[in-house]
Amino acid sequence: MTGDTSDAFDSAERAMWTGRAGAYAGSFGRLCAHLVEPLLDAADVTAGTRLLDVGTGTGTAALAARLRGARVVAVDADAGMVTAARGNGVDARLAVLPELPFADGEFDVVVGNFVLNHVGRPRTALSELRRVLRPGGRLAVTTWSARRGAGQDLLGRACAEGGAVPPPYLPRLDPAEDFARSAEGLAELLTEAGFIGAHATELEWDHRAGLDEWWSGAVGGVATIGLVVTAQDAATVVRIRRAYERLAAGHADGEGRLALPHVALLAVGTA
Repeated sequence: MTGDTSDAFDSAERAMWTGRAGAYAGSFGRLCAHLVEPLLDAADVTAGTRLLDVGTGTGTAALAARLRGARVVAVDADAGMVTAARGNGVDARLAVLPELPFADGEFDVVVGNFVLNHVGRPRTALSELRRVLRPGGRLAVTTWSARRGAGQDLLGRACAEGGAVPPPYLPRLDPAEDFARSAEGLAELLTEAGFIGAHATELEWDHRAGLDEWWSGAVGGVATIGLVVTAQDAATVVRIRRAYERLAAGHADGEGRLALPHVALLAVGTA
């Protein structure tokens, strides 16, 4: 049943992101942008680098790589994200892992900022990324860590206190496809996919956002938390919002914003 479960996960992910490009850009997109520069540094992106940004979203990493002088192509599985990235000046194309429309060894570097957590077959996806890298090319990827910062749980805590019931259609990764969400586990995943010298580190940072800005991602249906919030009836959403406002007060930075601690993983490997 692994194939059926993985297909269901991928289908749920595609449905989750459809029509969410604007809501993502205005909320969680800023969060994910924190790791763009560390990601490009880890991959040694410089002028002339032939780079593929996979799961580009609205194009943040692709644009940052281009500022370094890299020759950038980007892909995303969501048509709305591709349109948004193109509108930001990125050479973006529609493509769904684990199948990419590129020749073997076409790129010097592949980066994927918070992409592995959105594919049903992470090892197969990584093997495809290795295929499009030249021998000696570098892969750099990020994903969320099992160790979570308090800011990552804020909206989830509000949902629990507001009495939210998770809908049955949340993406659920097949346990056979899962991996340990630690630096060691992510490095091992890259090694299993054929990368050499794979290593990973854990990164922590405080994401700063306005109260309404951070709420906008959830109420806009972005990511799993967005699916939970938008599945509730109006009264439950009101209770979630009230709980969110109360809990968020504990993250106030004294300057009218929230300081939300987050933890993620950054891994690098060589083809």
